[in-house]
Amino acid sequence: MLGLADRYYVPVYQPRRIVLERGQGSRVWDSEGRDYVDFGAGIAVNSLGHADAELLQALQQQAQKLWHTSNVFVSEPPLHLAEELVAASGFAERVFLCNSGAEANEAAIKLVRKWAAANGRAPERRVILTFHGSFHGRTLAAVTATAQPKYQQGYEPLPGGFRYCAFNDLAAVEAAMDQGDVAAILVEPVQGEGGVVPAAPGFLAGLRGLCERHDALLVFDEIQCGMGRSGKLWAWQHDGVAPDILTVAKALGAGFPIGAMLANARVAEVLQFGAHGTTFGGNPLAAAVARVALRRLAEPALLANVQRQAQALRDGLAAINQRLGLFAEVRGRGLMLGAVLAQDWRGKAGAILDQAAARGLLLLQAGPDVLRFVPALNIADADIGEGLARLGAALADLKA
Repeated sequence: MLGLADRYYVPVYQPRRIVLERGQGSRVWDSEGRDYVDFGAGIAVNSLGHADAELLQALQQQAQKLWHTSNVFVSEPPLHLAEELVAASGFAERVFLCNSGAEANEAAIKLVRKWAAANGRAPERRVILTFHGSFHGRTLAAVTATAQPKYQQGYEPLPGGFRYCAFNDLAAVEAAMDQGDVAAILVEPVQGEGGVVPAAPGFLAGLRGLCERHDALLVFDEIQCGMGRSGKLWAWQHDGVAPDILTVAKALGAGFPIGAMLANARVAEVLQFGAHGTTFGGNPLAAAVARVALRRLAEPALLANVQRQAQALRDGLAAINQRLGLFAEVRGRGLMLGAVLAQDWRGKAGAILDQAAARGLLLLQAGPDVLRFVPALNIADADIGEGLARLGAALADLKA
């Protein structure tokens, strides 16, 4: 099977040399029957684990009714999903449904630019401010918004109209906005690919204040940190700072591809007929699954489990670190944690992931120096304990 991947895939990935075959909850099995504890959840996507019975039921029932209509027609699942997203959002009035996080961010970028144009701003005054360490997707505008050169190299000329700032540095943001051309700030409340770095206390509130002072929009990218992962349904709720625009994906479909852009009253009517679109976005299959996922991810018991298991992970990592001394710090929020490698282990995250897989643990990294933990949000005690035990064994192997 791996030979087929080597032969036929465009070689943009370097997957580990295992073939995953099935999953249940927070465990997966490969084609040779080996089991793994899953601490990666498909890069924070499988929010309710694998083969969840209620998600399967929703998918199977909808599959017997209607798969696809396009947005030339209307069907019930996406209509109800949009209604439920608005109700759950705490700020939004309208929703644009799409297929992925990158598409949600593209929609947000286009909405910002349309809003600025509708308000009489010349093209040179439609700048979107983003942050070093951010990640907003792989399409050309989204990768330009992503202030990490490694994702941009070779794709020049990049689209104009973006400016980068230091994350968690309000003074730098204020200086950047004093140029008078910023139409919006796009920010992750917890940076993911940039190393699992939360917004500092007061930073999001400071951004909101600057946006109000400069008549700019505030856009939150909660594609990875949203939908319960932080311990609240929306990561911005920790700071009490609502955005004008919110982008979500990943956990919303619990493994089925879907994304969404939510917009408040200030901008909800800007994109009129023909201004944007998508063929597959919000199709009935994806929407039926997402409706179940949204309801489940908002349940108090699920959010309480996120907080409890996050503490268990932190405690387990602290115990491993006491024995082996590998981590400089553990940071993040809820079940989105990053263990920063100590100086002697810098650059070795990839090797740790290989050894973890050999010990039966699926783990992610956020750059070469950070181990990333984003398991299913309903992960059970036994899986947390077994995953930590396998991680400890893998790290001990490497330290020996």
